[in-house]
Amino acid sequence: MDERVILEMFCRRDEAALIEVRRSYGLRLHKTALNILQNNEDAEECVNDALLRAWEAIPPVLPEKLGAYLVKIVRNLALNRWEARTASKRGGGATNLLLDELAESVPTTAYTPEEALEASFVTAAINNCLSNMKRPMRAAFVLRYFHGESIAGICKHLQISESKTKSLLHRARKILRENLEKEGINV
Repeated sequence: MDERVILEMFCRRDEAALIEVRRSYGLRLHKTALNILQNNEDAEECVNDALLRAWEAIPPVLPEKLGAYLVKIVRNLALNRWEARTASKRGGGATNLLLDELAESVPTTAYTPEEALEASFVTAAINNCLSNMKRPMRAAFVLRYFHGESIAGICKHLQISESKTKSLLHRARKILRENLEKEGINV
């Protein structure tokens, strides 16, 4: 079903919108949460929580891209759940690996208002850098660091080898770091 039709259903408070969202985006939402949490039940709970948040936010919020809006909600919920779950037991895991890979390319999280403002500049710089990357590199980067996709999953999705995927990600991190440094952002 068309994204605009689903948004109209949300605006009319038609609960069938939630069924259509599950049909259209459910698999991607679940996969994003599962990539981060590595737990099917937690992933499903994040998807349900995201649908509730979307139901409560639309309207008045009318996202430009419903799919991206929903993935962002799910991703944030999954990261929060992962952080809460691992707060007492800092161990390995897929999410730690993703964060470690990016640690040298992106500054740390903001806590004060000044740092929050700096974070908005960092976000804009990252988005600008990504928009200038060639499609395969950008796709690999977004799949890995936004959706939490495994290397094998990226290979399958982009139909490229493992070495090519690793090379794209390495070059993307290097380009990102260089661009952030040119913008005067300390990494």
